[in-house]
Amino acid sequence: MSLGAIPGTGPATSPLPVIRPVKSAKNVAQLPKDRTLVMGILNVTQDSFSDGGKYLKTDDAIQHGLRMLYAGADIIDVGGESTRPGADYVEPSAEQGRIVPVIAALVKAGAIVSVDTMHTATARAALDAGAQIINDVSGLTHEADMPALVAERKVPYVLMHRRGDQQTMVAEANYDDVVAEVVDELKTVRSTFTDAGVAPEQIVIDPGLGFAKDPAHNWALLQAIPELKTLGHKVLIGTSRKRFLGALLAEAGKPAPPAERDVATAATSALAAAAGAWCVRVHDVEGTLDALKVAAAWTNPASTGTKSAPAGT
Repeated sequence: MSLGAIPGTGPATSPLPVIRPVKSAKNVAQLPKDRTLVMGILNVTQDSFSDGGKYLKTDDAIQHGLRMLYAGADIIDVGGESTRPGADYVEPSAEQGRIVPVIAALVKAGAIVSVDTMHTATARAALDAGAQIINDVSGLTHEADMPALVAERKVPYVLMHRRGDQQTMVAEANYDDVVAEVVDELKTVRSTFTDAGVAPEQIVIDPGLGFAKDPAHNWALLQAIPELKTLGHKVLIGTSRKRFLGALLAEAGKPAPPAERDVATAATSALAAAAGAWCVRVHDVEGTLDALKVAAAWTNPASTGTKSAPAGT
C-alpha cells in the first residue's frame, strides 16, 4: 500500500514505511504511573523553530515517529502548525492533511499519540484517526467549541498557559508575579472547561514555558512545579531546545543553536521529573530517558535495584 492512497498525503510519497508494532501501553490508562513519562515531539511543519521542514513529508514524519516510539517514547505528540513566535497561521484543513495520515500510521504501530493543535476540527479529526490526547497550546485564546469536544470525547486535555498567539505573545510577557498570575489564569481557563463538563482528571496543566514568557519567567515557573501541582492535575513540562536554554548556553553573546540544547534539555527534564512532573515533552527521546533514570535514582535510590558501591569507587 502506498501512502499516496491516503487522502491528504500528496502525490510525492514512497511506499508505507515498515511498521513493527510495539508491546507497550495501548491506552493512556495503561501508561506507567511510577515514573515521569516521555512525550516525543513530531513537527509535521515547515517552520518550527528546531526542525521545521525536516519531517514535512508524510513518510519522513512516520519514520521519525517510529524511531521515537522504538526508542521508548511513551507518547508521540504530532503537530502540523508551528506555534513559535512569529510563525504563520495554518488552515485547519492543511493541518489535518499533514498530520492525520501520520497519526493513523503511528497508532497502527502501537503508539499512544497526542495531537498538538489549537483547532477543534483538527482535534476531532485526530481523535477519529486514533489519537488519545489533545495538547492545546492556545491558552487564554482557545477556540470556543474545544471544551465541548473534550467533554464529549472524554480524553486527556493538556491545558497550557499562553497569552496572545504566535504573532503577539512576545509582547504579552509582562508579569508582576509570574507564578501567581500564571496559576490564576490557568484556573480561569480550567473553569471554562469544567463548566462545559470536562472532568478534572482529564486536565493536564502545562505552564507554557517560552509562550509569552521571557527567560526569567521560565526559570521561575520551573522552580514552581510543586505549586503548579497544588492545582490538583498532572503537570506537563516542555523545555526542549527552547530559546531560554539557548540564551543560557550563549557564547560571545551568541545563543546556542537549537540542535546544541539537548543536554540542557535533559538536565531541565530531570529536574522537572525530580519535582514531580507527570511528563516531559522533548525532541531527544534517548537522552531524556537516561536523564530521567538519573532523576528517579536521585529521588528514590531503592528504585535502582542495585547494591551500593564500596566507598571511594
